[in-house]
Amino acid sequence: MLGSHTTRNARTICDAMGRTLEYNATLQSRENLSDYLAVFKVVPDTPIPEGRWFVPGQYLTMGLNNEEKPELGSVRRAMSIASAPQQRGTLDFYIRYVNRPESDNPLTHLLWKMKPGDRINVTTRAVGKFTIDDTVGLQDPRLKVFVAAGTGLAPFTSIVEADLAADPHARLDQYALLHGASYPNEIGYRARLTQLATDHGLHYLPTISRPQAAPEWDAHTGRVEDFFKPERIEDTEAAMGLEPGALDPSNTVIYICGLTGTIALTVERLLGRGFVPFHRKIRRALEIDDARESTVYYEQYDSEPVLRIKDTAEVARLRALFAG
Repeated sequence: MLGSHTTRNARTICDAMGRTLEYNATLQSRENLSDYLAVFKVVPDTPIPEGRWFVPGQYLTMGLNNEEKPELGSVRRAMSIASAPQQRGTLDFYIRYVNRPESDNPLTHLLWKMKPGDRINVTTRAVGKFTIDDTVGLQDPRLKVFVAAGTGLAPFTSIVEADLAADPHARLDQYALLHGASYPNEIGYRARLTQLATDHGLHYLPTISRPQAAPEWDAHTGRVEDFFKPERIEDTEAAMGLEPGALDPSNTVIYICGLTGTIALTVERLLGRGFVPFHRKIRRALEIDDARESTVYYEQYDSEPVLRIKDTAEVARLRALFAG
């Protein structure tokens, strides 16, 4: 199963007191986008390996000891790498502060107290299957549509930056990056991605869900999954360089990273175009043949499907939507 960026509570590891983490990296800087959103740049003690040492889309685990409350021990959490594997000097992580943590020892509350020069633990081996390599393969010619909610953007910036690191003149027309956030200042990497759209052909569609708070915003509005609403999907196709009705599995593969609601609604809204989610339980509930190619991939760690497949009426509705 693909790794999770969206259900991070399942990937949070709290260690009992006595399991002190050994720090092996240093925080170089923190670039704040808002009070609750930042890019953390970390320098490992061991030099970053040359070449494509991890697969874009993978993650590392970050950890800290709770020194203010040592009785809580240490905490580690998996974070998608936002930078390209060829980037030297720092590893970049795009992280949101968790206001309502389910844990009594949340990592982000410790991260936000860090200052440049502070020490941290970061695993040295990247893992995860939410990659083009591990799904359709690098040679697949279809358009790759990246649907990102909030910090779900991280694996996708790694993917596009990896292509440019390999070839500074690379075209990015094979990617469409749809990114949603609440406010304009939470649209991370916007200047860089706008540049890539202008200079390299990336199809870039940022959107905000609270435009009433940002009258200066003149781009798309609504949640990122709203790009696939029936009344908007043809405009979305046009923005991605497709003819009306051309968004289908014959020429497109979908990747989703973000909130569970974003994943569920995107999967549901694309069933009518014949897109098949990779999740085995969903496929079986919808009676999709095992031999049918998966064309929707998303990050999920736990085994609970994002669709309500235990609800008989809901399953019947979803089956009726699927253009099989």
